[in-house]
Amino acid sequence: MLAWAREQGRRLEECRILADLMQEEEDLATLEELRQELEALEAEVDRVELEQVLSGEHDGRNAIVSIHAGAGGTEACDWATMLLRMYLRWAERRGYKTEVLDYQPGEEAGVRSVTFTASGKYAYGYLKSESGIHRLVRISPFDASSRRHTSFASVFIFPELADDIVVEINEADLKVDTYRASGAGGQYVNKTDSAVRITHLPTGIVVSCQNERSQHKNRAMAMKILRARLYELQREEQQRKLEEFHAGKKEIAWGSQIRSYILHPYRLIKDHRTNLEVGNVDAVLDGELEPFIEAYLFGPRARA
Repeated sequence: MLAWAREQGRRLEECRILADLMQEEEDLATLEELRQELEALEAEVDRVELEQVLSGEHDGRNAIVSIHAGAGGTEACDWATMLLRMYLRWAERRGYKTEVLDYQPGEEAGVRSVTFTASGKYAYGYLKSESGIHRLVRISPFDASSRRHTSFASVFIFPELADDIVVEINEADLKVDTYRASGAGGQYVNKTDSAVRITHLPTGIVVSCQNERSQHKNRAMAMKILRARLYELQREEQQRKLEEFHAGKKEIAWGSQIRSYILHPYRLIKDHRTNLEVGNVDAVLDGELEPFIEAYLFGPRARA
């Protein structure tokens, strides 16, 4: 790191020399060269800073994302669908590959719960900041009286663990159910008769997968998700922050949200951890999450 800092200092000094030459000779070519070098230097500094921030044990791994509708009935299920689209659009913009593993539709509309993977470098490092309760306030499209409703959904992010990471799971602690897969008309999952749901009895964690046509493959993927969740559970217990990662420890309702999305009577999205506010609601719901992610990762520097 010391050698890197010296190299960047040398490059900065060269930029100062170029700036002096530009002023003396009023050379536009030198100005363009200076601009390009400064942009390259800034990009290099940002790259190294990002690597320092995303230096956690699993930050570079793929992410497993679970979204669950909370208080609010059909409204909450619709809100969960909006969040699903938001994260899929964000992943698409970053060039990440996504795969929906489990999709449980709501009774009337939307989705009750959904789990998908986002595959790409630092997917978990970026998305871990999204873990928590998300609150929506809007005029309900399902209310004939056009009243304002508040809905909640939980988002939980887990790293996809490498095969060499051992998490002890006793088969006797597992309840395994098979069922017919469901989905939005094939939009997200394959229609099969081999969906698998696994309940880890000691913790109450429930995971499921219905994406593959093979029951064996669905079980293997469900076990992979369970390993990831149990690993996070163990790690957060050590850090005494279990409530941030385990859905059963926080009520998906008022008072526990990390971010509020207000669509009525005004339009604003506010993150309650960083106090960042964004007025372009449509852009955020279309996947522009970088301001919130960067504010969480970089703190005051990102908001300067």
